[in-house]
Amino acid sequence: MVELQRLRSDHAAAVLAFEAANRAWFAASVTDRGDAYFEQFSERYRLLLAEQDAGTCAFHVLLGDDGAVVGRFNLYDLANGAADVGYRVAEQVTGLGVATAGVLALCRLATERHGLHRLRAKTRDDNVASRRVLEKAGFVAVGPIEVAGHPGTSYECALDVSWDR
Repeated sequence: MVELQRLRSDHAAAVLAFEAANRAWFAASVTDRGDAYFEQFSERYRLLLAEQDAGTCAFHVLLGDDGAVVGRFNLYDLANGAADVGYRVAEQVTGLGVATAGVLALCRLATERHGLHRLRAKTRDDNVASRRVLEKAGFVAVGPIEVAGHPGTSYECALDVSWDR
């Protein structure tokens, strides 16, 4: 089973290394974060932790056996029993079911820790792998949407207290 760890201050160096090592990989399917993200990483990271402490977001990392971050799985904009989902995995673990297992684990945390009953996600239509992850995790396409200037699809997943896939 995939075990997600709640983002902590001591994860900062591993998260930065993960983002830097996979920057080109991520930029192929999502908008590049830009140089400013890396130049201002410490301040941005501090703000993420503050958002999490305020309860508006819940950020998680998936660590490999060596302690390196191999995935990030996040809940954004927690309100009214719902949240948005975001995730990314390292290129080295793609195709191994890590993203699907991480999203499934995030769905369990959403119900067990946060009492959420609905999750939303979106992905570019050309990101076939991400679409498959969402569908395997029980998300259903609800309509077209623009994602960073590209055609995309909006998804939703209904959760309940007995949610388990």
